[in-house]
Amino acid sequence: MPHITNGPAFHVDVIYIDAETGQNAENTEVFPERFFGDELEDGSRAVSAQYTAAAADAPFYPAQWQPQQQKAAEIGCWGCEFDVWLTADGVPVVYHDATIEGIRIEDTTFASIMNHRLQNGEIVPTLQQYLQEARRHPNCRLIFEIKPHRNAKREGMISELSVELVNMLGLANRTDYISFSKNICKRIHELAPQAKVAYLNGDLSPKEIKEQGWTGIDYNVKVFEKQPNWAKEAKELGLEVNVWTVDGKEELNRFATMPNIDIITTNEPTILLKSNQHNP
Repeated sequence: MPHITNGPAFHVDVIYIDAETGQNAENTEVFPERFFGDELEDGSRAVSAQYTAAAADAPFYPAQWQPQQQKAAEIGCWGCEFDVWLTADGVPVVYHDATIEGIRIEDTTFASIMNHRLQNGEIVPTLQQYLQEARRHPNCRLIFEIKPHRNAKREGMISELSVELVNMLGLANRTDYISFSKNICKRIHELAPQAKVAYLNGDLSPKEIKEQGWTGIDYNVKVFEKQPNWAKEAKELGLEVNVWTVDGKEELNRFATMPNIDIITTNEPTILLKSNQHNP
């Protein structure tokens, strides 16, 4: 696990991964402005991101984002979906939208948002904090959405950092990756070929998804309405089929009984869970 030190911005204790063995090396040094994935002089590469000193001092309020994971686990949800962005200084954070009350995450430092209180009182957790909390809920699968970023370089950075943190925290066996970005899906598949990777945008056929080597389609309800055969085609190709976002009792029951649908993403899971209790 990265150990973040106090000190000037952009200083970080870098954990080395040996280029040949893939194991953590013992020596750590502080590198200014060292980005995750940079190849070092000895052929190894920096594993931890360009965390700022501010990230190390981020207040830890587990109660603020704990309810999402805890509640999902308590009511028996199969998984919990969350969204990840990379700040301007290389800190991955968990937040759905591209902006936080007018502040664009990609254009700002983590220090400028780490104490920012949202309207509901929550703070924005770093990805590392969120994943550490996830370790407390081993029966809830992690549906890890990486948001499209402004260019391929940043998409590569967030993809590499995401996989590395998941692996370092021992969560690889219960993490599935999803994205609207073809570039991100491709990079995740390269970095973690055994991981499940599903595409979100809805513009690729099941055949095209299979050709990419990805494991599923995770499409909006409207895509399946326009392409009613895609769910069946996907299953015939051995792909997993997820539909989002399905809310309301009538729609939830419709998709729950629809053939070839494996997973439903919803904001109202208790409706289906209660229905299943009454209709085992």
